[in-house]
Amino acid sequence: MNKNAMELMEYVKIKEQLKGFALSEAAQEMIDKLQPYADLPTIERLLRETTEARAIVNITSSIPLHSLKGMTKLRAGLEKGAILSPEELEMLSGFMREGRRLKRFMKDKEHAGPNISKYALSIAELEAVTEEIDRCIVRGQVDDRASSDLAKIRKRITLVEGKIRSKLDHYLKGSAYSGYMQSQTVSQRDGRYVIPVKSEYKRNIEGNVLDTSGSGSTVFVEPAEVKKLQDELNTLRFEEEKEVYRILAALTGYVFQYQREISINMETMIHYDLLFAKGKFSKAIDGRSAAVNDHQFIQINQGRHPLLGNDAVPLDFTIGNSYRSLIITGPNTGGKTVVLKTVGLLTMMIQSGLHVPVEEGSSFAVFTDILADIGDGQSIEQNLSTFSAHVKNIISILAKANKHTLVILDEVGAGTDPGEGMGIGTAVLEELYRKEATILATTHYSEIKDFALKQKGFINGCMEFDIRTLKPMYRLSIGKAGESNAFLIALKLGMEKGLIERAHQITYKEEKSYSLEESDSTPMVESSIATVRQESVQERLEEPGHRAAAKKQETRQRFKVGDCVYVSTMDRTGIVCEAENNRGEVVVMVMKKKFKINHKRLSLYIGGEELYPEDYDFDVLLESKENRKKKKLIEKGAGEGIRIEYKEC
Repeated sequence: MNKNAMELMEYVKIKEQLKGFALSEAAQEMIDKLQPYADLPTIERLLRETTEARAIVNITSSIPLHSLKGMTKLRAGLEKGAILSPEELEMLSGFMREGRRLKRFMKDKEHAGPNISKYALSIAELEAVTEEIDRCIVRGQVDDRASSDLAKIRKRITLVEGKIRSKLDHYLKGSAYSGYMQSQTVSQRDGRYVIPVKSEYKRNIEGNVLDTSGSGSTVFVEPAEVKKLQDELNTLRFEEEKEVYRILAALTGYVFQYQREISINMETMIHYDLLFAKGKFSKAIDGRSAAVNDHQFIQINQGRHPLLGNDAVPLDFTIGNSYRSLIITGPNTGGKTVVLKTVGLLTMMIQSGLHVPVEEGSSFAVFTDILADIGDGQSIEQNLSTFSAHVKNIISILAKANKHTLVILDEVGAGTDPGEGMGIGTAVLEELYRKEATILATTHYSEIKDFALKQKGFINGCMEFDIRTLKPMYRLSIGKAGESNAFLIALKLGMEKGLIERAHQITYKEEKSYSLEESDSTPMVESSIATVRQESVQERLEEPGHRAAAKKQETRQRFKVGDCVYVSTMDRTGIVCEAENNRGEVVVMVMKKKFKINHKRLSLYIGGEELYPEDYDFDVLLESKENRKKKKLIEKGAGEGIRIEYKEC
């Protein structure tokens, strides 16, 4: 999979977290090499394994895994024919004991992990090898019991060492020599025992001077009586070394016969280490498995970015059924890029066999590649501008995109003149759609929002914004384009009303009155029911034959307030606000704006009785907040002097 996309999605950070749960260096190296798979059966198998590992981790965190420290070097030594040291043999014995424990552990957890428990069957128990090593090696040394010859040699060494100590004590503590001694300490020089004699008395002690102190006041003498015993001791130590080497060589040869079984045990232990690292990681992020498919459909229910943890606002996201291109709009720092990275990263994790922090019912498409352009990508070394870097990346994306790729573009067309950037962005989206790629993009261009609104296979989405607090809500809403809140924000922050109304006229070539009450309202709350109804209508509108049936309907109808009607001149649906007047005109709300439309241009799409409860208050949907307040005052008898005015449609 594309390395640039994996870096942009911070896939490496996920692997670093996963490595923290692995005990062995070998498993950590496997995690370093981990990449998303593109084969559906392989991904499904890996996810099942992770799910079973998580189930066992939920039961107990005490899993008998070996760290394999030093085992790789040991195996390499065996392959090269090297003689194993006592420490290595002892380590091998511990590894084999841990393998038997793991085998018993997995048999006991067969109910929780029926598939992964079978891997433990390949572990060779090798009890005879362990027993032989334990008999011969104790606390990192070859034990006397390893052979009768070694026991005899060491017994003789003990006897000779006893004789040497006795002779030395005779010099150190005997009255005949006490005046010659510098101290009562026995030391060694080149492995030979010596006594400290005052330099002026060195000729009084028969023996060899092996060393002299730095001041020259002391000489270290090996007495002649001790020399013969020391020679015998050295010979015995040489025989001991030969016997120890023979024993280690015999043990190594014995172990070498089971080299294949030891390698299989190591590979099995590494595999379990990796599996349980995935299970522990799943528990740490509160992850779970999800369905996978090969028809470019993604359904994320309450998904969280795993690097943000509980601080992340849950994401509900769908793409791949009636549309496969989503264009997201919203304010800066509103969470658009987090949405892109969440979708991309969770997809990579699932394709790697990892659990993801989502709720039940989530499903992920399997892509052969994920292509992304996020951030300015500016390169000082190559002297590329921000826009040039974007273009180079997008050229590469266009060359690789196909039906099996997910393309993620942040601020498509940004970095240059707005008019040209919009044109390039739209053209890129058209080409990617022609190549049948699944597209997830963000933009600030209203023209691209309009393009997505009209283009088949595209849909708009927006990041919600709370105009009351002037803070983003970090929630994605699919099915509607984000509206600019700049004028309302400016009004709330104290900019003159007239200036804002002039700005609106310049921008949209129309007049509009602004008020602080409007900036204090929360359109998302007031129009939530309408939004849900409109999305439901739009879904039905996409059903085969519905639009044609609506257009062909010729029967004269009388429309009621609340009816959903199809407006042929606009090719859209709307809600009836006022019944037909004597001129045959009906007031219809379309996209939150009211229009007077001749009844001949309308056809019933869904009756109001299907859309709303019997006692539904249509003022919530059709009246402004200001007028609703005035009506309530009038109903309470406190509305003297209050006038409710309606503008002509």
